Amino acid sequence: MAFAVPPGYVALSSPGVEGAALASLEAPLREALAEHTFVEYAQHHPQALPLTGRGIAYAVPLPNDERVVVRRSRHGGLLGRLRDDRFIGATRAPHELELSLALRRLGVATPEIVAYATYPAGPMFRRADVVSRKIPHSRDLASALAELSRGSPKRTLLDATARLLASLSMAGARHPDLNIKNILIASGDAAVPEAYVLDVDRVWLDVPGAPAVLQSNLRRLTRSALKWRRLHALPIEEADLLALETTARELIAHSR
Repeated sequence: MAFAVPPGYVALSSPGVEGAALASLEAPLREALAEHTFVEYAQHHPQALPLTGRGIAYAVPLPNDERVVVRRSRHGGLLGRLRDDRFIGATRAPHELELSLALRRLGVATPEIVAYATYPAGPMFRRADVVSRKIPHSRDLASALAELSRGSPKRTLLDATARLLASLSMAGARHPDLNIKNILIASGDAAVPEAYVLDVDRVWLDVPGAPAVLQSNLRRLTRSALKWRRLHALPIEEADLLALETTARELIAHSR
């Protein structure tokens, strides 16, 4: 089974295994893959930190101490209940790498994918692991909002999210599962936090700047935020969501 390998990447191939790795990290990634799968490497690593999302992911160092996040690809919705992590054919991992590279070229902040690998999972089926570079000092938007103290300005989180929404819109990128768990907020020592979009495997590119793109992404994010407020008392109000939308629209208008 042959996959196209993007420039800057090298093929990962061994009996039953196909994938690609960032050329600059080829050696440590191959060493990690010697555990049979990237997920098995992460699960067995003494420094592995489990992360919740669409299934469990792991923040873990590669053998050269480069920090990465290892995630097993999974279906969502009904297919998730039927097949979980088994895909027919090539899985979505090669497409996810291509989409991630395209989004980054278009100015959308998303963690760099450094490798993926697919493995046999029975007749016709395969599983896939995706390895992305870990964003330092980051947490998802749900956690960032939940951890707000009286002295922490919510507006900085909303503005960072608005910038991400504007960049998605200007790239024409529709995210069918945009929610507050797959927006990553990185703060660190920076005065202004930056938002990154995760789980881009099902993103599709529409007309750049089309109003419907922003509206679609906003609708999904709003639905997620209100659900989290209802279920987890997340401190976000309709006024916050309106401010988020207003800022995103202003950024798009100023970019033209």
